[in-house]
Amino acid sequence: MNRPVLQIIVASTRPGRAGRSIADWFHGKAVDSGLFEVELVDLAEVGLPFLDEPNHPRLKQYVNAHTKEWSATIDRGDAYVFVTPEYNHSFNAVLKNALDYLHHEWHHKPAGFVSYGGVSGGTRATHSLHQVVSTLKMVPLLEAVNIPFYSQFIGEDGKVHANEVMESAADDMLAELARLAGALRPVRQG
Repeated sequence: MNRPVLQIIVASTRPGRAGRSIADWFHGKAVDSGLFEVELVDLAEVGLPFLDEPNHPRLKQYVNAHTKEWSATIDRGDAYVFVTPEYNHSFNAVLKNALDYLHHEWHHKPAGFVSYGGVSGGTRATHSLHQVVSTLKMVPLLEAVNIPFYSQFIGEDGKVHANEVMESAADDMLAELARLAGALRPVRQG
């Protein structure tokens, strides 16, 4: 059986963002695990406009090329990791918009979270995301990577220099994502 496709979705699009560096670090961890085919999906590169489809996403009657491309991208995934900052005790609008564009494409797939921020490490963003992904019939993991005061882990080279806690949390989350992706595959095919 083929390895599941893990999509790492970078939520932040702002100039000077740390999200891409953090996602690149996690991407390396995911590739090294050997558990997945890994894709990096950067919402700054995807560039979705605010939801502009005339039909509800549950109908899957998309009219715009960008929506059809987004649907095909997400359809390929078997599991997701959302790399998200915390904005005002929640996650950012770009990620909410990307989630809201689709419906069936998200169903019965596990979702993990790498969050970053100040003292909370983005945990409030993750808490908010749990509600949204559950509504989309995804299975949010309890295992997560939360990075408080994230700037201390980004070197002058722009790369993340993770500590042991981050490394261990990433390994645990990847293992659980692999278990759930395999367990949920028959549900999606049934």
